[in-house]
Order: sequence, then C-alpha cells, then structure tokens
Amino acid sequence: MRQRLKEPLTSKTWEQAIVAIIVVNSIILGLETDAGIMAAWGPVLHALDAVILAIFVIEIALRIYAFGPAFFRDPWSLFDFAVVTIALVPASGPFQVLRALRILRALRLVSVLPSLRRVVGGLIAALPGMSSIVVLMAMLFYVAAVMATNLFGTSFPDWFGSLGASLYTLFQVMTLESWSMGIVRPVMEAYPLAWAFFVPFILLSTYAVLNLFIGVIVSAMQEETEATAVADRQALHEDSATIISELRALRAEVTALRREQKGGE
Repeated sequence: MRQRLKEPLTSKTWEQAIVAIIVVNSIILGLETDAGIMAAWGPVLHALDAVILAIFVIEIALRIYAFGPAFFRDPWSLFDFAVVTIALVPASGPFQVLRALRILRALRLVSVLPSLRRVVGGLIAALPGMSSIVVLMAMLFYVAAVMATNLFGTSFPDWFGSLGASLYTLFQVMTLESWSMGIVRPVMEAYPLAWAFFVPFILLSTYAVLNLFIGVIVSAMQEETEATAVADRQALHEDSATIISELRALRAEVTALRREQKGGE
C-alpha cells in the first residue's frame, strides 16, 4: 500500500497540482489583506483557505504514511511539515502574530520545484565560503566608521556623530542610496577632500567585496548543479546496467530453451 502511494505522490502530475494549489493559496492570502475585497468576498476567501489547508494536511499525512521515518529525515519534508503545522495553530490571542506567518505556505514552492531547491541548496552551500567575506566586510566597515567619526563627526553629528551612526551612514553609502547628493556632497562643502575617503570606500565595499559574495554564490550553485548532474548520470548508468543485465539473463534463457528444443529433436 505504501509503495503504491509513493508513485502518485512523486509523480509530475501531483507536483503540478500542488504547485497550482500553492499559487492559488498565495493569491487568496494576498487578497485577504485588502479590506474592500474582504468586505465583499471575505467568507468565500476564508472557506477556500480552509479547504486548501485541509488539502495540505491530507497531503502531509499521506507523505508521512507513504515514506514513514524517511519523511522526517528529509529537510524539505520537515519544512513542509513545519509550515502546515504553523497554519493549524489558532491565530488568536497570544498567537495572533502567527496569522502573518500563513504566507509562509507560499514558500512551499521552493520544496516542490526541483529547480528552486537547487538554488536554495546552492545558497546554503555558499554560506561557509561567505563567512570569511563577511568578516572582511565587517573589518572594512569598522575601520571606515572609526575614521569617519573622527573626521566628520564634529560637523555632521547626525550622520557621523557616533560609531553606530557612522556604520549606518556608510551602509547607506555602500548601497548607493542618495550617497552623492544626500551625503558626500554636503560633507565635501565642509571638507573638500572628503572624496578621498568616500570614493575608495565605495570601490572596496560596493564593487569589490560585494562582487566576492556573488562569485562565491555562483561557484556554489555551479557545484550544486554539477553534483545533481553527476547523480542523474549515475542513476541513468545504474538503470542501463540493470537493463543490460536483464537482457543478458533473458538471452541466456532463450539460448537454453533453444538447446533444449534441439536436444528433444
């Protein structure tokens, strides 16, 4: 019975159906944020949301029954289980905040679609390599913030009056959000040579260090894709070997039957 359940639960048709239900549920949760739509269609949207939640619960129950303990060893299955469990908690009283977490059901698309799983897997695989870049970025920000506080804090206390203010201002400069007209040019009116501080900071933080992040992520995703391709080729090779073995066994049986027929004649 469990084996027969595994086939439909892992089929392409089932995956497409679940994807469609998740998309519809996401749209419903978005519509529920509009007061006008809720005034006109509130009961209908709540009923549809309840039906979809029931489908998710039944799906999770079927997967637990079909896969048994293996279900709880799969990180993506645990993610689905957690999302559905959160949706079952009554969103009232002290649990009112959980009502906003219902939209997490939209993230089930990540666990359902293999392409999205590969992307997330690549990001997770990139975390160890990104740690050293984070340390480098923190050192750069700390040194620049101390320098900016000492250089510009007296004239611009709102932006550089303290270490925390300098860190936030430099983060804004790094994102290139109004960095020139909003921050650097006013500072240059008081300190004409301030560009000698801000231009190298932008080159190092925005164009050098952040590109290192991108490089590490791209490399990790490429490795994840190659690992998936190797696994697929290995599975194909094993299937081919099984088929060849079965063909050889069948050929041996046919040969033996022919010899028996010749011997009987």
